[in-house]
Amino acid sequence: MIFRRILPLLLSAAFFIGCSPRGYVVSRVADAASSGGDAFARDDDPELVRDAVPFALKAMESLLAERPDHKGLLAALAKGFTQYAVAFVLQDAEEAADPALRGEGVDRARRLLLRAKGYGLRGLSAGRDGFAAKLSENPAGAAALAGPEDVPLLYWTAAAWSVAVARSTDDPALLADLPRCEALMRRALALDERYDGGAIHEYFVAFEGGRPGAMGGSPERARRHFERALALSGGNKVSPLVTYAETVSVRSQDRKGFLELLDRALTFDARGTAPEFRMANLVAQRRARWLKGRVDDLFLD
Repeated sequence: MIFRRILPLLLSAAFFIGCSPRGYVVSRVADAASSGGDAFARDDDPELVRDAVPFALKAMESLLAERPDHKGLLAALAKGFTQYAVAFVLQDAEEAADPALRGEGVDRARRLLLRAKGYGLRGLSAGRDGFAAKLSENPAGAAALAGPEDVPLLYWTAAAWSVAVARSTDDPALLADLPRCEALMRRALALDERYDGGAIHEYFVAFEGGRPGAMGGSPERARRHFERALALSGGNKVSPLVTYAETVSVRSQDRKGFLELLDRALTFDARGTAPEFRMANLVAQRRARWLKGRVDDLFLD
């Protein structure tokens, strides 16, 4: 998400669109919008980012209307809508005291996540006729068509889809999509386990640790993914600590381990350390505080 970098380009495009070849201008702006550095990732003010992200996303959607098969824009939109939905909309909903507001917020987050998933599938389908149908029939075979350049699309499509599934327990059709999410993420892991500081391994912490053994979950595999995620981030991301606490520690009813992991996350200097993960760490610390406040609800003793 690169609002600060692309804003001048968007304004320039608006001015020059009438006197320059439209396709050339849109193409240049689309390339810049989808390939620039993550200014938001280094920001230290989550509220400022929360307010700015929707404009950036709508600007990219406007560009996409002109370049509907631009894989860079599709990947950026899949990522941006997923991050916004999870970090802000869904977290706000889960913290809401009013059940009606909570339900409305979760429903909105799910819609945004499904929008992100749609953009991701469009990106993965670009240049691959019948990809979506094949993914439905043979998830592993379809995922195998993706190459190293598709890792961001694989990751953000599967991430958005998985969270939407997790928040749709009353929708059997969506629940049946979980094997497709897994296939996309396993392909991403095979192609680049280092992506985004071990983010794919962190996904599998939740995937393995959040399910009972009868449904294929494994705390041992979750632990291995957890350790690898920490190693790949150099200990500079706190979200693996929060994810492990929320899944494995809660499922095993390890109250002591749960609190120790959250305290580790909360004592990390999120603003002063690892600026490339600053916003992600601040968001993860918010969730850690919320989880810690619910400890008596999550554990029986």
